[in-house]
Amino acid sequence: MDIIELTDPAGVTDEVTAAFARLIPQLSSSNPPPSAETLAGIAASEASHLLLAVEDGAILGSLTLVVFAIPTGLRAWIEDVVVDGEARGKGVGAALNEHAIDLAGALGATTVDLTSRPSREAANRLYVRLGFELRETNVYRYKL
Repeated sequence: MDIIELTDPAGVTDEVTAAFARLIPQLSSSNPPPSAETLAGIAASEASHLLLAVEDGAILGSLTLVVFAIPTGLRAWIEDVVVDGEARGKGVGAALNEHAIDLAGALGATTVDLTSRPSREAANRLYVRLGFELRETNVYRYKL
């Protein structure tokens, strides 16, 4: 399995867009899959690193690493990790996360954060196995 980063908007092919149309509903029922234009914007962003797990030409999963500077340092945040249901349990999530962690370190971040719903038991076990530690914090959301 290969982990590739989409850094060029031209890399957002019909196949990539179709993969997100298949993957995003497996992650969220409240958000529609992104359009090709949205994916191209993410690929072009200096802050967002769109990673794809690919095996034999098939896109098995995706992860977005967001890296941004704030006054207290360079932050790295993992978002929207999704592995196709048919590929779960085969190391795809681990490979995506490990690649993201390595990339964050190479870019100068000293920590990587993420959130995961408690109902995502397998994902939470994976994060602990990878070395993530549960933080004592509150996460708040303001809906616009």
